[in-house]
Parts: sequence; C-alpha cells; structure tokens
Amino acid sequence: MNIHEFQAKQVLGRFGTPVPKGQPASTPEEAAKAFDALGLPRAVVKAQIHAGGRGKAGGVKLVNSAAEARDFAAKLLGKPLVTHQTGPEGRVVRRVYVEQASEVARELYLALLVDRKAESIAVIASTEGGMDIEEVAAKTPEKIITEPIDPVIGLGGFQSRKIAFALGLRDKQVNQFGLLLASLYRAFNETDASLLEINPLVVTKDGSVICLDAKMSFDDNGLFRHPDIRELRDPNEEDPAEIEASKFDLSYVHLDGNIGCMVNGAGLAMATMDIVKYYGAEPANFLDVGGGANSQKVAAAFRILLADERVKAVLVNIFGGIMLCDVLAQGVVDAAREVKLSVPLVVRMEGTNVDKGKQILKDSGIKVIAASDMADAARRVVDAISQRA
Repeated sequence: MNIHEFQAKQVLGRFGTPVPKGQPASTPEEAAKAFDALGLPRAVVKAQIHAGGRGKAGGVKLVNSAAEARDFAAKLLGKPLVTHQTGPEGRVVRRVYVEQASEVARELYLALLVDRKAESIAVIASTEGGMDIEEVAAKTPEKIITEPIDPVIGLGGFQSRKIAFALGLRDKQVNQFGLLLASLYRAFNETDASLLEINPLVVTKDGSVICLDAKMSFDDNGLFRHPDIRELRDPNEEDPAEIEASKFDLSYVHLDGNIGCMVNGAGLAMATMDIVKYYGAEPANFLDVGGGANSQKVAAAFRILLADERVKAVLVNIFGGIMLCDVLAQGVVDAAREVKLSVPLVVRMEGTNVDKGKQILKDSGIKVIAASDMADAARRVVDAISQRA
C-alpha cells in the first residue's frame, strides 16, 4: 500500500524524523489558510498524487503569499497531472500540500528497502539527490552507496557515519544524519514498511539535514497490525479492479495487454505471463486466485477479468493441488453465465479432480477452448485473438 507525501511525513514525524512543517489542503481556500498558518514569507505548494516527477510536470511551485497558494492550488485541484510515472492519462489531483520553503544547499538521495538477496533491510544512498535513482544507476552506478543492515544487530553507528562521509557530510551534519537515519530505520521496522524513499534529502544553507520529500510503501500482509496506517489508504489512487480484487483476497495487478489471465499460484502466474509474451501477445493482468479458492472466489476473479474492456480473450491456467479443478470449473461456469461471456475462453487445467472439472465445462454449454499444456494454451489464446481481429 502506498501513501501520499504529506501522510508519510506525518508518520515519520512520530519517530522524530526532521521534516518541514506543512498542511494538506483539499480546496484553494484551504491552501490559502495553510499558507497563513505557517506564518512564513514563502511556502511550497505540492500536488499530492502517488507518482514521482511532480516537480518536472508542473505540480510543485514556490509561492510568496496566500493568494498565490490559492491560485496555484486552483490550477491543480480536480485536474489530472501527467508525470513520467502516471502514463498519458495522468492522476487527478485531489489534495495539495502547503509546506514551509527550505533554503537548499545540497540535494542527496536516501532510501530504505527490503533487499531479498541479502535477506535484510538495506540503505541506499547517493550524492545525486533530486534525480530518479534508476537514472543514476544507469549512468553513474559508482555514485550509489548500498549498506545492508544486520537484522539481529540492527543499524550500527559506524554504518551511519560511513554513509554520511560517503555523502560528503561533515562535522555536526554527521551526527544529524545518524539521528535521522536511526529514526527512519525505526519507522521502517515498526510500520512494516517495504519502501521508504527520501528524494531529496537536503542540506540547508544553515547546515541542517532534513527530509524534503518522503515516499512510503507498506507490506499489505502487515497492515492488520497497523489500523492507523491502513486508514491512510486512498482508493482514488488505486486501480478499481485491484480494490475489488482485494475484497476477495485475490492478488491482482493491472497490466497493459489484452489477454486476461487467471492462474493459481504466483510462480505459475509469472510463467503464464511469460509464455503469453513468448507467443507474441501481452497479458492484461497478473491474477492469482490462490491455492485454496472456492467457486465464489473464482467467479469473482472471472468477473474482474471480464470487466476490463481491453480483454479480448481469457486464459485460465490451473494446476489443481489444494485448488480443486472441479471447483475452478464451477466458478468459471457461474461467472461466464452471469456476465454472458463474449470473448474466447481457453482453459488448461491439470491435477486434482481434473476429469470432473473438464466434465463440468463440457456440460455447461459454454464455448471453451481446451488446451493440453501451457504452450498449447498460449498458442490457442493468441490464435483466438488473431482470428477475431
């Protein structure tokens, strides 16, 4: 789950992380009042969407009065902001964040994330703040510092100093950075975060080290422990299909293709998407119904697939272990009848109760293209789309 910048700063503030003061606003008038509440001659108004590149897209502006804050907020609110991360359709801005302006001397990059290869949390840092870290990695990888944190020992003071020196921090800034990084590490651990990115981390002209921006993502599986963080979820920033899928405990990710895929098991789902691409087509989604799904859950998954107007064919690829093939087949039949299936349906299933499952599909009266294996299923679904083109 992702949250907005202003929410991330509120979370980090609870752990003592130095962040600029600010207030969110949902209307131009609220933005003007937020400027006045800061009591400062200048402020920054920032569009709040779940995407990076807001500044380059015109979503961030330095303002010198409440009137300027109101006018800029009026230009943003209710309108889509297009960045390199939103796609051409953009994201509608529903809030802005009015924050005190900072006198920036240097911009740095700092992040904590789960390093699955190292089996630990890792700190990523760079002197190239304000840039996409992917761009830095591609052009100047030597400027990226990676420091894994031992999960038993935790963050060591020597590690904070090592990173601080590598970032060119000196004197009191080293101690400030150590306290800042320690607060971020506590926040990351205690909130079950999966990503905490500060870009940029800045050194101000008076020598202070503060988080000028903040991005946080959380492990959905840990949200039951954090009802306060779960309440920060903004459904307006999420794909409606993904929200619907979460109601049925389905793992769904929206993609850009036109073949709807329903599979049980994440590994099999990845393999299915790969083989669809191998045969020249693109999957419309990642959808894992899980190992113990019932017919109602399968039917819900099928409805979600077919609600996507881009889907021109459906590929069901199931290996029945805990998941029974007859249960899958009944769920598919129920959903297909409900939505009046009008696109080609290719089904490949093997495993427990496979004969019963095939018989249910055969007796349903629904036109099903049976496949013998994964490669055959991919070929058939691609051919089915080609014949309808």
